Amino acid sequence: MASDPKMIPQTGLLSAEANQAAALAAYGGVLTVDLDAIIANWRKLEKTAVPAECSAVIKANAYGCGTEQVARALNKAGCKTFFVATIEEARSARAAAPEAAIYVLGGYFQNTGEHYAKINCRPVIGDLNELAEWDVFCRRTGWSGGAAIHIDTGMNRLGLTLAEAQAIIPRINAGDHGITLVMSHLVSAEQLNSPVNAKQLAAFRGIASEFSGVPAALANSSGIFLGAPFQFDLVRPGAALYGVNPTPEADNPMQPVVDLKARIVQTRNVERGEGVGYGGTWTARRPTKLAIIAVGYADGYFRAASSNDGTRGAEVIVAGRRCPVAGRVSMDLIAIDITDLPPNAARRGHLVTLLGDGITVDELAHHFGTIGYEVLTSLGRRYARIYKGGNVVEPLERPVAVQAAEQSSSPPAEQPASPPPLPS
Repeated sequence: MASDPKMIPQTGLLSAEANQAAALAAYGGVLTVDLDAIIANWRKLEKTAVPAECSAVIKANAYGCGTEQVARALNKAGCKTFFVATIEEARSARAAAPEAAIYVLGGYFQNTGEHYAKINCRPVIGDLNELAEWDVFCRRTGWSGGAAIHIDTGMNRLGLTLAEAQAIIPRINAGDHGITLVMSHLVSAEQLNSPVNAKQLAAFRGIASEFSGVPAALANSSGIFLGAPFQFDLVRPGAALYGVNPTPEADNPMQPVVDLKARIVQTRNVERGEGVGYGGTWTARRPTKLAIIAVGYADGYFRAASSNDGTRGAEVIVAGRRCPVAGRVSMDLIAIDITDLPPNAARRGHLVTLLGDGITVDELAHHFGTIGYEVLTSLGRRYARIYKGGNVVEPLERPVAVQAAEQSSSPPAEQPASPPPLPS
């Protein structure tokens, strides 16, 4: 774990840890990402899928955990293939993993070939028009960077139909096709006994076997745990890397990755019968002590975690004990009932835990009325971010507003080198 020396005033009187603590005091929330836990999760998934290759899905800013930090750590750990959603995400991944194969799940659009070629990434093609446009670009430029073919086996979202995939088999078997992967996506992989899984497996096995010599991929995080028949040549875990339970019908085999803490900005006492928060939907049933913490729905702590007089909301760990949310979560603040804590156990400036120390992503998702994927990808940009582990030194990431202020008062940064020219 490390802090950015430009951000933290350096003095000979304070240790590095003390300097970091002083810097963090400026922020209402602190988000810590454990890169070692992400690596451990990837290795567990890799072991489960042997002999298939284990890739990593790092779209949506690596599920809120930081594209470049996660890609760099996993690449050093041995991950050679990554999946992102957009070309912009691919640029971030390429900066962290210069030699990795990077697939862009969002597909290919006309006149975007140059963007793929400049950073040597591969489109995931799911439409015959996309395939034709990709072919035109490759023939015109001589580019041979590769692409994946996505086949729809039941999701009805993206991908060639089985009939369309069958129609291009002669082209694939003719050789020199540039297709480096054939893939599909499971609909209900987290449901072990879903009949859809077997139906999709049979459909994909049948069509993938006709793509002679092309590696195949079907399993997402949950799909890996459906067993060897679903694993093919490559697996594509995403949420499980970041601690979300890929086997919701059983205990979570993954390590927690994210720790979120928020600062108490005030403690206050309210009398029995007084309402708390917008709408006064939560009423104190006894003389109550509250801690007001500096995080709200603008930071990704959903309003659905609120409580009222008839419904208990989410919990927060304060001084080692779980304490309930009192009233509605607002944009920037949450009230917590700390009445049962010892005197002075929670004071202004103390940090409390919203995620971590036993509060899992999946538990929070339950209170938010959603899934762990949405919890992670909604984590706000106003937190100070700390990365630990990963066998790398990562600076503390400042919130966007702080970065903008720094950039406006700093000289222009040196421009990066131009990308290599396209092949002629």
